[in-house]
Order: sequence, then structure tokens, then C-alpha cells
Amino acid sequence: MQRIAVLTSGGDAPGMNAAIRAVVRKAIYHGLEVLGIKRGFSGFIEADIEPLNLRSVADVVHRGGTILRTARSEKFKTFEGRKMAKENVDRFGLQGLVVIGGGGSFLGAHVFSREFGLPVVGVPGTIDNDISGTDYTIGFDTAVNTVVEAINKIRDTATSHERTFVLEVMGRDTGFIALSAGLAGGAESIIIPERPFNLEEICARLVRSYRKGSSHSIIVVAEGAASGMEIGREIKNRTGFDTKVTILGHLQRGGNPTAFDRILASMLGAKAVEWLMEGGSNIMVGYVAGQVVAVDLERVINRKKRINMALYDLAGILSI
Repeated sequence: MQRIAVLTSGGDAPGMNAAIRAVVRKAIYHGLEVLGIKRGFSGFIEADIEPLNLRSVADVVHRGGTILRTARSEKFKTFEGRKMAKENVDRFGLQGLVVIGGGGSFLGAHVFSREFGLPVVGVPGTIDNDISGTDYTIGFDTAVNTVVEAINKIRDTATSHERTFVLEVMGRDTGFIALSAGLAGGAESIIIPERPFNLEEICARLVRSYRKGSSHSIIVVAEGAASGMEIGREIKNRTGFDTKVTILGHLQRGGNPTAFDRILASMLGAKAVEWLMEGGSNIMVGYVAGQVVAVDLERVINRKKRINMALYDLAGILSI
């Protein structure tokens, strides 16, 4: 193997640049050429591809986002689109591909590899942490810390004004961010898609807490479970408490990656290159119980990662 490429696809996540850096420098260390595909699978189709060298990834380990930029490609979902990408594989002499992204990106990579035989290794990069076969995805730790910092700041205002605050966080299909940040931030209630919630019970808990002397509360809501605005209106209507809503939105995607995300991205990116050199294909580099592991991409795509409900129950106990 002499020439490989790397791309980032789907939503950006802090730590993607650290992973790109690891791929490029590990490959160059072993004498490989590396090309960067810009704008994900869209750039793959449109031949938006350029060589990467040591200077290309200098001073990026601490930066959020992705220097290769990212996009979602409907065209790559078609055989005609993937065939155009295959033409660029031949044109640029690519012998392997590292795809940094989430489940949708891995599905596209898996299908492309099966159809055209290009060795592909996936690196899990998404703030949602919803990829099976790995304990953590690149960007999750940073996103959780961003939310915790927001909770800390909002609690200052909640305390000062004796208010209830509803904080809506990302998590269209899963509550990993909401649960981890809610537990770490001491939220009084956490609402996630994986567990049905009873708004009447949440309001009753707020009232009980108020009667015990608490003058403020924080409720964390994953966007896929309910609308933060609607939850806030209902709480205000049912309890009469001064209730405010904050929607963090895409603020959670940005920022400098934490040390954990930088280290994780470095390990996974470097290992992806190693496995390509060893003939690996259609696998994802995962992180399980402190070890870097290889996981079949088809398994990753077809299995849903389950949230730790024991952690959810613990958050409820600690919030009494």
C-alpha cells in the first residue's frame, strides 16, 4: 500500500482534526502518501482532493471542527454517485480510505467498499456517542463538557433569580449527552428518548423540592425526547414557577477538544492506518474498556447502541 485518503463526513465533532493529524502523520511515518478529500463524500464524487503533508496538519490538534470540512451527500447514496467516486479512486491511485464520521458515514463507506473493493476503515467521530462497538466516540467528551459548563453558568442565574431552567441539548435519537451532562451537572430531572417521561411527576418533584427549601432547579432535555420550549411552558403553567428555557443547539458541536478527545482521536486515527497497511477493510476502530479494538462495520451499522439505564436511575436517586 502506497497511497491512502482520509475524509470527514456527517456532523462535525471536536477532535476530528486530531484524528486527521494522526492519520496523516502515521501514514507518512511509514512511507505512505496521504490525500485529503474535502467535504466528505460530496468531495469524493467531485474530486475535491489534495495531497496532505506534515505541514498540512500542523497546529490542528487543538482546533474544533474539521480542516477537511464536511457535508452530507444525497448523491453518494445512489450507485451512479458512488461510481463517480470510484472513478476518482482510479484517477488518484487510492489504495485505502479512512472515513471519520458517524453511522451514516459508515453505511456509505461499507456499501462503497463492498461494491468496488476499496479497503475502508472507519473512525467514530460524532458528539452523540451513538455508535455501537465503541465506548466513546470522538467529540462526545467535549460536547458533554460544553453542556456541563452551560449548566454551571445557568445555575448561577437560576439561583440568583430563584428560577427553574429547562436546558435543551442535542440528541435527536439518543440521550447520551443529556444523561452524562445532566448527571455531571447535578440536574434535578433528565429527559431522554430512551425513557418515557411523566411531566406531572416532574412538576410534582419540583414542588416537593421547593417545599423543602430549594429555590431553583435545572431540567435537561434531549431534543429527541421533547421540545424544551413546550416543557418549559407546561412547567410554568402547572406549577406557577418562573421558568426559563435555553436551547444550546450547535454550540455543542464547536470548541477546542478536551484532552480525552485529542488522545482518543490520536489513538484511533493512527490505528486506522496500521490496519489498512495490514490489509484490514470494512472495519471500525473502536475503544472498549481502555483498549483499541477492531469492529466489523456491518455490525456497527446494524446494531443500536444502548444507553446505560443504571446511570439514568442513579441520576434520579442523586437528584432527590
